[in-house]
Amino acid sequence: MKIGFFDSGLGGLLVLKAVAKELSQYDYEYYGDTKHLPYGDRTEEEIYELTKIGVEYLFTKDCSLVVIACNTASAETLRRLQEEFLPLEYPDRKILGVIVPVIEDVIESDCKRVLMFATQRTVSSGKYHLELGKRNEFDVKIEAIATPELVPLLEDGNIAGAYAITEALIDDRLLQGVAVDGIILGCTHYTLLASKIRKRFGNGVTVFSQTESIPMKLRTYLQSHPEIETLLSKEAQLRNVFLTQHTSMYDQHIAMLLEGQFLSEQAWIEKF
Repeated sequence: MKIGFFDSGLGGLLVLKAVAKELSQYDYEYYGDTKHLPYGDRTEEEIYELTKIGVEYLFTKDCSLVVIACNTASAETLRRLQEEFLPLEYPDRKILGVIVPVIEDVIESDCKRVLMFATQRTVSSGKYHLELGKRNEFDVKIEAIATPELVPLLEDGNIAGAYAITEALIDDRLLQGVAVDGIILGCTHYTLLASKIRKRFGNGVTVFSQTESIPMKLRTYLQSHPEIETLLSKEAQLRNVFLTQHTSMYDQHIAMLLEGQFLSEQAWIEKF
């Protein structure tokens, strides 16, 4: 059995690549719902139904564990899928999200004033703040900033444009005297900005990127759940990249995101 990754677009490939680098022995499947991107503009019910379709597809591809590498879907539908969908349809499978690992890293860092860039749906869900509250971390303040315009820029490969917007927002807070000591990149696409932000703002600001949080947390999860880990196949392959809508530009973008790590005769792209 394999580990599946679900995202509303291609950004989750960055998380998949990071996980596969750290946990190279396992086999992986990827589902990108490029036809309905972005999820941040959709209703909660739409997000639930689209996410359920993607997760079920990955289950049919023999994935025993699916990581929802989409912050909007994690915020809006993860708990519902875990509590309503799995027990009835796939009681022997597991679904994990990407929000809790980041919150755990924030707490461990001792950062106290954190900016979070995310989609409108992730911001309005309040999920990051809720997870802080569950852990009684009331001295950690997260200022959530909706930046839906970054997703299409990054999907098109315009990293410079997306970074310029992010940099301006950070500078604005600093000019206002806000003592920012952490930045959460609350969308898988935004992880492409991590190195530029670190280079610009230095060691005084900790950047929390899911490409760094998820691999370590997933390793720990598998170590503590041998009943899942022992079932996973270990041929070190990405079996399939499935896109609900395909363009030639996506082929180029996938190659760029994965840096040739998986694109071989054994890895193929299935097109809807």
